[in-house]
Amino acid sequence: MRMMIYASGQDWRNAAHKRIVLFAMSGLGKTYLSNMLRDSGAWFHYSIDYRIGTRYMGEYIADNAKREAMKVPFLRDLLMSDSIYIGSNLTFDNLAPVAAYLGKPGDASKGGVPIDEYRKRQEQFRRAEMAALLDTSYFIDRAQDLYGYPHFVCDTGGSICEWVDAEDPNDPILSTLSENALLVWIEGDDAHTQELIRRFDKAPKPMAYQPEFLSRTWQEYLSENNVKPDDVDPDSFIRWTYAQALEHRRPRYKAMADYWGITINATALAAVHDAHTFDALIADALDQQKT
Repeated sequence: MRMMIYASGQDWRNAAHKRIVLFAMSGLGKTYLSNMLRDSGAWFHYSIDYRIGTRYMGEYIADNAKREAMKVPFLRDLLMSDSIYIGSNLTFDNLAPVAAYLGKPGDASKGGVPIDEYRKRQEQFRRAEMAALLDTSYFIDRAQDLYGYPHFVCDTGGSICEWVDAEDPNDPILSTLSENALLVWIEGDDAHTQELIRRFDKAPKPMAYQPEFLSRTWQEYLSENNVKPDDVDPDSFIRWTYAQALEHRRPRYKAMADYWGITINATALAAVHDAHTFDALIADALDQQKT
């Protein structure tokens, strides 16, 4: 394990500037916790997904919407005469434009995206997320120098583990993050996993995948279902892939926590109701990590 910026629970409690990077599967409380800390008035909330959508993929998202609008003569005429403006209305609580742009691969008549286009958008997202993660130190300084926030929480996307190598001591993303903040994994148990799967099955949402993982699962799905790429049911594919994605990501999250940070349990997090109880949870996790 690398040296962390807070050596003990007491070190964390006494810190004038508390800085954390939260990572976990989507749905385990990262954004809930970040919003709660932000609402305390002392924490700056840096959302990786929001940064991706506004800084790094905003033009892709807007152009995709314009491309659809250009198919409608009435809207085309208005666009070509600069009479209307099309953009995304991203907020911390509404990141739907990013997910909608990523899309789901498969049958276009069912809302799917051709697999080659889907892979292109996945690569755009990968580059965007890596850049947004590397922007964290800039926002730490900005939050303090410009706005006067003493504390900082980085709310990462669930796919952070796909772009890093936790066992590489020189990993550019993890080394940069750990030099500036405490990495915190929110670990779910089997019950949490089953609940995430149940929720996802009810409302499947686009995800970002490691390229090798996507290629493997895509080919397996085509083979097992004896279906051609353009005939794949988009929701069926991502439902089929989700449980595998959870299994794929768990050891990667664990390695990140083991080598670079600490672990807190999602059940314990449910008992956190303010910044004070959160401080206690982090302090206890730091002390447990030392033993």
